[in-house]
Amino acid sequence: MSSLTRRRFLKLSATAAGVGALARFPAPAWAQPTGANDAIRVAVIGFNWRGQELIDQLVQTRGVRIAALCDLDPVILARGVEALRAKKVLVHATTDARELLTRSDVDAFVIATGTRWHALLAIWACQAGKDVYVEKPVCRTIDEGRRMIAAAKKYGRVMQAGTQLRSDVGLAEAVRHVNGGAMGKIKWIRAVVYRPRDGIGRRRPWYPDTVNYDLFCGPSPMVPLEREKLHYDWHWSWDTGNGDAGNLGVHVLDIARRFGNHDQRPRRVLSAGARLGVDDAGETPNTQLTILDYPDFPVVLDLRGMPALKGQAAPETFRGTRSGVVVECEGGSYAGYVGGAIYDAAGREVRKIPGDGGATHFDNFFAAMRSRRTQDLAAPIETGHGSTALCHYGNISHRIGRAVAWKEIESAFASIDPAREALAGLGEHLTARGIARDRLTLGHWLELDPQSDGVAGISGGDPALLDRARSLLEEPQRPPYILPNLG
Repeated sequence: MSSLTRRRFLKLSATAAGVGALARFPAPAWAQPTGANDAIRVAVIGFNWRGQELIDQLVQTRGVRIAALCDLDPVILARGVEALRAKKVLVHATTDARELLTRSDVDAFVIATGTRWHALLAIWACQAGKDVYVEKPVCRTIDEGRRMIAAAKKYGRVMQAGTQLRSDVGLAEAVRHVNGGAMGKIKWIRAVVYRPRDGIGRRRPWYPDTVNYDLFCGPSPMVPLEREKLHYDWHWSWDTGNGDAGNLGVHVLDIARRFGNHDQRPRRVLSAGARLGVDDAGETPNTQLTILDYPDFPVVLDLRGMPALKGQAAPETFRGTRSGVVVECEGGSYAGYVGGAIYDAAGREVRKIPGDGGATHFDNFFAAMRSRRTQDLAAPIETGHGSTALCHYGNISHRIGRAVAWKEIESAFASIDPAREALAGLGEHLTARGIARDRLTLGHWLELDPQSDGVAGISGGDPALLDRARSLLEEPQRPPYILPNLG
């Protein structure tokens, strides 16, 4: 595979079977539980970023063998194959994941592609009798997540979400401590992601010629790029990504859901934010506050992603946390991400809880593959979808919003204590950068239907905006990359 060239790549792409044909699979090549002594054979799909970290873990996992690698970029693919060859691991390699669906030597897909491909690949894998480990955010839209759940159930497959902190031992201990009542009831949770990012640039529209761009876009619109880089920065386009709410916010909201025992959706969701401090081709907000209004207490997602200030002595934090959650209780608090710490009511640290980053998350997935006990999964697709959906709701609120005066945002946030406090902090954050506070877009409250994942109504009741919000629950797909109808 070191000789993999663009010519061979384009030939593979041109001769691959059509999507319509591949949606009708023969009897699964591997549809029975793996034997206790058999190695589970996995295909890793997409590894320019997070996928490479997963490969490093898989190589060290007992009872598991990497059987195939797939990446749309032939240069990245060749580099990955050679790296495994150096470790005496020989794999099948392809730039087209559809080629792997009928291979009898692949038992599971590990999906770490761009988000736009997560749902389609996961559903195809289920239809082909393969189990699935899918990175976060598990889906690009609410509808995709529902379909992934349906596919796993219909075809009897094991599907684990890549929210690996569900397996963190320190977080599990912290959740037990807080939920045990030692600090009284939870008053609120603030989930923070303070991750400074530079802009992604802007250039005249262009099409990349180093990859099959049709396949790269998959279900999303195949439009020319206006950003500098092909890879990674797709996160900041609505067609292909969900911004840092979906990229990093899903982790902290997943943690918040654990502390709150929030299996249901919140009653309503409101977002305020904007893309600030950069002049680039990005569309998603890099500064965003989202209120998740649950019946028992509110959760606030606080995202700050503008470039760092020159000469800034230390990164911004909230109670010492740059990425994680602060759980405020009647008699103390918890703050952390991997593990964390318990504080008394005066803010003094009383207990440190070390974490392991979810070191057993893969082991948990493979154990469930062998036992077929999906109830043993740390992060089944239902859980991954539940946490991802919170990010989508916040983004939908933002996308149907409008630019307003700062006082109107203050009024909208006034009745919810942690939201009011977070907004005041955001105002200081903007002022320090010389950015006017009236640059933010205020969304509409989305009133949610917990039974259907739908939007039951919006503040103001504008029927056109309600239709727009509902349309964003699923968004169109581009033929022929259409999600199968699961009946």
